[in-house]
Amino acid sequence: MAEKPHLNLIFIGHIAHGKSTTVGRLMYESGAVSEQELNKLKDEAKRLNLATFEFAYVMDELKEERERGLTIDIAHKEFQTPKYYFTIIDAPGHKDFAKNMITGASQADAAVLVVSMAEGERIQPQTREHAYLARVLGIPQIIVGMNKIDRINYDKAQYEEVKAQVGTLLKTVGYDISKVLFVPYSALQGDNVSKPSDKMSWYTGPTLIASLDTLTVPPKPTEKPLRLPVQDVFSISGFGTVPVGKVETGVMKPGDPIIIMPAGIKTECKSIEMHHKQLQKAEPGDNIGFNIKDVDKKDVHRGDVIGPASNPPSVAQEFTAQIVVINHPTAIAPGYTPVVHIHTAQVASTITEILEKKDPKTGQTLQKNPEFIKTGDVAVVKVRPSKPLVVEKFSDFPQLGRFAVRDMGQTVAAGVVLDVVKRTA
Repeated sequence: MAEKPHLNLIFIGHIAHGKSTTVGRLMYESGAVSEQELNKLKDEAKRLNLATFEFAYVMDELKEERERGLTIDIAHKEFQTPKYYFTIIDAPGHKDFAKNMITGASQADAAVLVVSMAEGERIQPQTREHAYLARVLGIPQIIVGMNKIDRINYDKAQYEEVKAQVGTLLKTVGYDISKVLFVPYSALQGDNVSKPSDKMSWYTGPTLIASLDTLTVPPKPTEKPLRLPVQDVFSISGFGTVPVGKVETGVMKPGDPIIIMPAGIKTECKSIEMHHKQLQKAEPGDNIGFNIKDVDKKDVHRGDVIGPASNPPSVAQEFTAQIVVINHPTAIAPGYTPVVHIHTAQVASTITEILEKKDPKTGQTLQKNPEFIKTGDVAVVKVRPSKPLVVEKFSDFPQLGRFAVRDMGQTVAAGVVLDVVKRTA
């Protein structure tokens, strides 16, 4: 079978609106979880007096594994639709939300915002916040899953009312709602998840699974200049220095003159290999090893970025970013020096200035130059890395302009780079 195109999908929304149950139901209906596994989870749920939680357990069983520090086979979190195969990034609470959103490979290509239709649930603080975070963190496509339609007796009028409210919210945060699908379904009963429901003859749109096939795979940014963050470096006897990493933008071919930043070492790419096969060119998404000419292994490090000699990656003296404070025990003031995780680099960096605080629901400026910011705040800040670091504007190279801020063993904030003041040699 030809490999299907791959998308990273994140489920967001207020707590208890049915994110895990939705994911469990999708995995079951797409065949990623068997009847037998589901029955086991049903028994477990009954034993714990949580009778409706069997689908949620599909994901939550993994959360426990995560907490115990076991590695989880990624296949657990993958499912296929007729068109794509998806990797699911489950976003339970704040902390995991940001970590999953930004660190490592879990860059979401699309989000499903789950909103409960049940009376008294509907649009909640986290619904607003997650919608805004999705926008701030650059998730281009969003589908609204209107869950628990069974709780309002499949009533069209109430569906239309909530749909209008969510539409207004998404418009405020900056989504083009003419491109957003609103899908009513019941994760618990299975209505309109993979098969249309006879209880909602008024709804003529796609099922939840069919709606996922309307998403598009982000274009490969081959027309942009090469940017390849280094993940590791090897020295292979008789062969030389071989950096390893994933091409984020652009194309690299053997013979290309390249530059390694922030050190500014110019060299040439001699050969490229992926899965032990020689490549004539490497494109965005390719994880490659490549041999470089006359450069010692000790001169290349994880966190360096390779670019064309004619268009070197930017090394930041300082950068301006919009951040969301996800979880900080007290407050963040100028002078705060956490570790910034950006592409494959991790560098201690100081927040030198807080330029403004924004309203997380609307993005409007609330306060200029506040003295501090705390959990839940969205702010524009200036950041100065403690040593040379490659940073690009999110608008130019999203892959090198998204970052997580970590301190005390947790993700404190997340953000995108608005502007870079380049280091002068």
